Amino acid sequence: MLQHPKPLIAVYPGTFDPMTLGHEDLMRRASRLFDKLILAVAAGHHKRTMFTIAERLEIATEIALPYRNVEVVAFRGLLRDFVVANSGQVVVRGLRAVSDFEYEFQMAGMNRQLMPEVETLFLTPSDQFQFVSGTFVREIATLGGDVSKFVAPSVLNRLKERVATVVDA
Repeated sequence: MLQHPKPLIAVYPGTFDPMTLGHEDLMRRASRLFDKLILAVAAGHHKRTMFTIAERLEIATEIALPYRNVEVVAFRGLLRDFVVANSGQVVVRGLRAVSDFEYEFQMAGMNRQLMPEVETLFLTPSDQFQFVSGTFVREIATLGGDVSKFVAPSVLNRLKERVATVVDA
């Protein structure tokens, strides 16, 4: 009798505040590489976020709908604990520019110390998303700029609503 190998599970962690087309690009591409991809939405204990964890989960879940093997889950605490609890074998990280590399390389090294059985896979974004970041999108949107090239239409609407409530406050 043939034994089936256990499914290859990857975790793509981030705050996704907001989820950009760059995030979606990496999610789409990573979903083709693994049996299951867990989009792990960090509670953001170290960052002040524009959207609540519930809002970010809702946005990510909506954007992940076309990808049958993607599951969206919130997490807080150590990524190591989340990956181990979810039987992850790979952590997926995006590298946009050389400036990302040093931080991501250090994080991958630390993660290897904490969970030696888990590999880190770096993906570079497609060319049109190379310089897109949630931080830039938030800043441009807050200052009234057009971010429609960087986020899905549903995210754009939420950004506009959030910026309007901040301006009206």
